[in-house]
Amino acid sequence: MNYNLNQDNNNQEKGATIAALKKLLQLISAEHKTLMLALITILINSGLLLVGPLIIGYTIDHYVRTKDFDGVLHYAGILLGMYLVALVTGYFQSKLMGGVAQRMLFTLRNAIFNKIQELPVAFFNQNKAGDLISRVNNDTDKINQFFSQSLMQFLGSMVTMIGAGAFLLSINTKLGAAALAPAVLILIFTGIVSPWVKRKNARNLKSVGGLSAEIQESLNNFKVIIAFNRRDFFRTKFDEANQDNYKSAIGAGLANNVFVPVYGLFSGMAQLIVLAYGIFLISNGEFTVGLLVSYFSYATNFYNPLRQLAALWANFQVAMAGWDRISAILNLHNDLAVLPTAEAAKGSSLLEFQHVHFGYEPGNDILHDINFKLEKGKTYALVGPTGGGKTTTASLIARLYDPVKGSVLLNGRDIRTYSAEERSNQIGFILQEPFLFTGTVRDNILYGNSQYRDFDKTALEEVIKNAGLEALLNLFDEGLETAVTSGADNISLGQKQLIAFMRAVLRNPQLLILDEATANIDTITEQLLSAILDNLSKETTLVIIAHRLNTIENADEIFFVNAGELVRAGTMQHAIDMLLEEKRSS
Repeated sequence: MNYNLNQDNNNQEKGATIAALKKLLQLISAEHKTLMLALITILINSGLLLVGPLIIGYTIDHYVRTKDFDGVLHYAGILLGMYLVALVTGYFQSKLMGGVAQRMLFTLRNAIFNKIQELPVAFFNQNKAGDLISRVNNDTDKINQFFSQSLMQFLGSMVTMIGAGAFLLSINTKLGAAALAPAVLILIFTGIVSPWVKRKNARNLKSVGGLSAEIQESLNNFKVIIAFNRRDFFRTKFDEANQDNYKSAIGAGLANNVFVPVYGLFSGMAQLIVLAYGIFLISNGEFTVGLLVSYFSYATNFYNPLRQLAALWANFQVAMAGWDRISAILNLHNDLAVLPTAEAAKGSSLLEFQHVHFGYEPGNDILHDINFKLEKGKTYALVGPTGGGKTTTASLIARLYDPVKGSVLLNGRDIRTYSAEERSNQIGFILQEPFLFTGTVRDNILYGNSQYRDFDKTALEEVIKNAGLEALLNLFDEGLETAVTSGADNISLGQKQLIAFMRAVLRNPQLLILDEATANIDTITEQLLSAILDNLSKETTLVIIAHRLNTIENADEIFFVNAGELVRAGTMQHAIDMLLEEKRSS
């Protein structure tokens, strides 16, 4: 399956905004009551503000012109009370929507993170970590800003506009139609320009993700950059990403601000129409000064929110562009599906490859028709030149990927019928460069191991001792409580491999894969590991990937992997001869 988010996002941009918004609103379906309360406050707030101009016009015609100051004061008091109530409702709508936005942000980030957890290794191979971080942090925040700051203003402006338009038409239909005519031009302009604005914002968010990815990659490899004195390379790559982000930000800024001056122009046109036509009606005795003042206020109440909507609409386009990038993740599914359980073949091997073909890219197989069996309790070695397919074969054994053709059987069952938990309990994998989490040695060796999760320090140390791992634990100054900092830079690569080794052995897997697991360990420690491996259950099957031939000299069977093919190497000497022959031919 293609997991390239940037490619999927381009397709996503073609989707309808309304459909995208519906999916987004599903995330806050539990907030219906709060949203209804916020909507009620909006209606009250907008209704009070809309009644104000009508009262002002009435006061001018009936009390100001007759110099009845008691009536003026009476209605001034009414207006003051209305505006105080509007102030309170405005506060509550902001408070309610602020809570909704924060809960939505929490839900959205959880949804993205849980989805990422479900996706296979191929997803992470095709996407940069920095871009994923940007989607989780930056893009979700754009949506949060719209919901917390813009949505209520958006809805309030819409209610005010509709109400003001209704008053304009009800007071005088002809003058109302003339006043609203520029709004039709605004709608046409908005419909034409909005897709362009959304594309500009999507391009900007993509460049932000690219910049984040570049920074993250450069910082992770900064030691190498320093060692090779290639700070110039770091600066060049960063400058390219920063320039791209700068250009896209300028484009997005121009796009986001295009609405405000255009809306302002049409708003000014509408006010001129109201003023000119209103004076004409007054001169003909068809209108009063008070009504013109009210009418002018309603025209202002119609077009001022419209100008606010210009900015809010740009924020909406930013939020929708962010949502497109987020939904590109949420719409993905794991192609490593669990199939219905089937009966195991009798007398089967622990693991078997049957005519397996595999390639990371469609149509480009790197393993061709692989067939072999692994028996319980035996030790197997995979040898061959770099890039020959050893680690890929091991990855298929652990079901980090599925074959393009053929099948992998575990205990006589298609490995795809095992759940992830069942499979990880039966297959252990020690990588050449193990990843550790910030915490302690205890946290890392118990990662994914529910069996000993609740053990106290004494009980866990007893388990480690019984597993023959005590000598390895003693290599850490503070034992189980040895701190592991961010990136595990406070311990050596060899110590990282020891932690990964203990983590795998404590799970007591049926099949244990060691991918160059002793490459960064000294000779004495390697002997300790060999002794521990010798003491594993007689039922445990070992698969060792190694370039150093002394690590596989005790293997029961050796497979030579090269150019996408796997053949039995036979004896140790035969494996050495095959390697030498490969080096001479290359």
